Amino acid sequence: MNTLRDLYLEQLQDIYSAETQLLDALPKMAWKARSQDLKNAFSEHLEETKGQVERLKTIFDGHTTVKAGGHVCQAMKGLIKEGEEALESSGPSELIDAHLIAAAFRVEHYEIAAYETAISLAEVLNEKQDADLLKETLSQESEASSLLKKLADGGLFSEGIHAQAVQ
Repeated sequence: MNTLRDLYLEQLQDIYSAETQLLDALPKMAWKARSQDLKNAFSEHLEETKGQVERLKTIFDGHTTVKAGGHVCQAMKGLIKEGEEALESSGPSELIDAHLIAAAFRVEHYEIAAYETAISLAEVLNEKQDADLLKETLSQESEASSLLKKLADGGLFSEGIHAQAVQ
C-alpha cells in the first residue's frame, strides 16, 4: 500500500468481504429469531445486503486494478463468530432475541464505521459516483440500526424485546 487510493481500494475490499460474510449469517439469524418482527428485520436486511454487494461490484467495475474478492474482513469474521454464540444460545425466546439484537448491533455499527471511512476516502479522491453509492448503503445500515433499537426498546404502543426479556 503506497497511496491513499491503495488504502481506499483495500477498504472497499474489506467492506465487500464483510457484506458477503453477512449473506451467510443473516439467514441463520432470521431462522433463530423468535419475534416475527425480528425475523422480518433480518430477512429484509438480507435483501438489502444483496443490493449492497451489487453496488460494491459496480464500484469495483470502475477500478480495474483491483478485484472485489480476495480479501477477508477479519473484523466481520470475529463479529460473526460472536454472533454464533447467539445462534447457539437457548432459553426464553425474548432472551435469545435480545442476544441476536446485541450481535446485530455490533455488526451494524462496524458497517456504519466502515462505510463512513470509505465515503470520506472516496470524496477526497474525487470518486463522486463511488461516494454516492456508498452513501446509499450507509443510509440503509443506519436505518437497520434504528430498526434494531426500536425492536429492542419498543415503541409508543409496545414493549421492546429487552423489556420482555426481563419478565
